[in-house]
Amino acid sequence: MSNGNSPEDERPFEDVSEEARPSVSVGRALQQARVAAGLTVDDVSTATRVRIAIVHAIERDDFEACGGDVYARGHIRTLAKAVRLDPAPLLAQYEAEHGGGRPAPTPAAPLFEAERIRPERRGPNWTAAMVAAIVVVIGFVGFTMVNGDDGGKTDVAGDTDPTASPTPSPTAKTAKPVVPAPDPSDSAIAAAPRDKVTVKVVAADGPSWVSAKDHNGKVLFAELLKQGEDKTFQDSTKIDLVLGDAGALDLFVNGEKIEDDWQPGAVERLTYTKGDPQAG
Repeated sequence: MSNGNSPEDERPFEDVSEEARPSVSVGRALQQARVAAGLTVDDVSTATRVRIAIVHAIERDDFEACGGDVYARGHIRTLAKAVRLDPAPLLAQYEAEHGGGRPAPTPAAPLFEAERIRPERRGPNWTAAMVAAIVVVIGFVGFTMVNGDDGGKTDVAGDTDPTASPTPSPTAKTAKPVVPAPDPSDSAIAAAPRDKVTVKVVAADGPSWVSAKDHNGKVLFAELLKQGEDKTFQDSTKIDLVLGDAGALDLFVNGEKIEDDWQPGAVERLTYTKGDPQAG
């Protein structure tokens, strides 16, 4: 995994409690919380879309690289959430040190969003969905009309034998049985080809930050996985994982559930290959 940190950035700190935070600077508090969470600068930059150079500058209490107070407040808020800190005390401390008693500026969200590197997102193709729905409705109406015309025909021949037995009604179609939806473990097993490594992460007990990379180090996913959501990753050789709160997750590797007893809040770095489910 790309580190993005100097060795000094990774040194643990003795006290990052709420009582000790006011005695350190804003940047130092963010750095301590990041290291305590087991995250690198590269991890935080990938999760927040804030450039690595700006993350480094903020952790040194150099806010000039942010481009102004509005952007600085937005970056502080975003980085604090990524390392699980309450941003309010940090913003108040920044305001006391850099605000100079000026009135609160316009909310930074619209301007701050422009600084981030936005991933391209595509919405659902509603036009195709509507066309498909219309085709289904027309087909159903046509089928109903054809069946109704056949079923309502009357024999009008004058020499028909009145004693002849009536034509039997068509046999009713047998309804198809309802197949129950598979549970997450069934889905994980079905999606696990033998020639690849397949890893499925399910946020069963709460949200957790998840990072996944393939054997080339390419980032497949690096975001907060909300409770109830799941993600599946595949690669020909291996998958590298960083789990921000492993205790909140269910993990399936190559179709088998991993039964490790991870504690809530535990940060886990794991590697899985085609021969697992043992951690690499």
